Amino acid sequence: MNTHDTPRLSSLLVAITGCATIIAWLLATHDALAHWFLAPVLVCGVLIGIDAVEYLRGRLDLFDPVGILGLFGVHFFFLAPLLHVAWGSYLEPWIDQPNDWRAWLGWMALLNAAGLCLYQGARRRAVLWGGSAPARTMRQVVRSRMLPACLLGLAISGILQARLYIQSGGIMGYIDTFTASVRGPQEDQVGNGMGMFFVVSESFPILAIMSYVLLAERKKYAHSVVAVLAALLTFFLLKMFFGGLRGSRSNTIWGLFWAAGIVHLWLRPLSRKLVVLGLTFLVAFMYLYGFYKELGRNVVGYELSELEHRSHRGFEGMLLGDLGRSDVQALLLQRILREDSDYRLAWGRTYLGSIALLIPRSLWPDRPPNKDKEGTDLIFGAGAYAEGKWKSSKVFGIAGEAMLNFGPWPVPLAYLLLGIIVGRLQRSFALLRRNDARRLIYPFFIISVFTIIQSDSDNLIFNSIKDGLMPLAVVWIGSRRVPLPEREPEPVPVLFSKTPLPV
Repeated sequence: MNTHDTPRLSSLLVAITGCATIIAWLLATHDALAHWFLAPVLVCGVLIGIDAVEYLRGRLDLFDPVGILGLFGVHFFFLAPLLHVAWGSYLEPWIDQPNDWRAWLGWMALLNAAGLCLYQGARRRAVLWGGSAPARTMRQVVRSRMLPACLLGLAISGILQARLYIQSGGIMGYIDTFTASVRGPQEDQVGNGMGMFFVVSESFPILAIMSYVLLAERKKYAHSVVAVLAALLTFFLLKMFFGGLRGSRSNTIWGLFWAAGIVHLWLRPLSRKLVVLGLTFLVAFMYLYGFYKELGRNVVGYELSELEHRSHRGFEGMLLGDLGRSDVQALLLQRILREDSDYRLAWGRTYLGSIALLIPRSLWPDRPPNKDKEGTDLIFGAGAYAEGKWKSSKVFGIAGEAMLNFGPWPVPLAYLLLGIIVGRLQRSFALLRRNDARRLIYPFFIISVFTIIQSDSDNLIFNSIKDGLMPLAVVWIGSRRVPLPEREPEPVPVLFSKTPLPV
């Protein structure tokens, strides 16, 4: 064992102790948890919890994808299945439920545990691909191109958003249009051309924060905590105005994450206290905005208990439904493996259907459906999906969509692929210079990793284009590739970690 492994071993011990303590406490208060499913869930918690402990100990930067994914993974793979059983909270009652959810949560945890083993191994090896070779080029910001490109993008997006408000009859009409009913944004908006409209109109806030940090980086007052908080608050208000009012929480949350990442990586490092404050705000925002998503402007004038009753949303549903996929993935596994299953594997059709969303229905009227068809037919029976009339709105995550296409056994391979992506992302940005323009878009790629793990391929494609196309184009136009001087190879660091990886 080398010296690099010693701190990680201590983090492993902390993860084991922490996860075992949580299970012991829940067992003492909830008899339903006494079941074999606890063993694989514990393994999942430990495997991903190592990265969370490393992150909390400050050994990884605040925007290291490994640490952030580790922290989220503790909830996704460990806490969520435990809380489902402890609270007896699962999918809607009109869905045919398994006789014992615990068994299927356990089998799903076994698949996840195997996948997390592959994820950890693939991630650590992917960081080392390329050895200790330093970066040979960088993207240097050309202010005479970057700022005009940002200003042009701001002008175009502002005009388009104003036009949308005018066409909707003002802000209230806009709210009524996009929050009167809950519907899947990808197919509806891309199908009627609105998706490409949002690609431009909703890029205003992120282009604004890019412009701000480029103009303010040499101003001392802009580095103060007050100035940073003011900038992020302004960004939040802009984000609400440019897209937030149409009922998409993720649109606002991921935008704030990106803005905070730009400030952290370009202007000044954010403190962990500030991040804790930000996370508290985001949790409260997700909870309260869930009511707005369901009720629109009718959310005003009611107490929280009444809002939960009218919207059928609450804190429990946010934790387990919005931030977890345990029950829906366990249900897919049960449906596929039961003896009377009439489901036929998609063999990649859901991914093809997601790519087809890029082509307007006016050009391809009979384009293949995305995962909605396969998911609806699996949950409710073959033939349940009725295009344009009825479909399930469930989101399945990387493991769930893999099962729809290839069955349960290839699920671990999906996490192996995720490990390669995270490892390469970690290495690529670890080698970037302090003033490399690609730091401005780095948080966008972390967002994409989260989309991979908890969302589906249609979400990934739609959100990547909607949120990333304009900012990536501006960074490419506003920077140029320049060679770096030759230097001796150095150990390849984990992204901003205090301890480099051995090579």
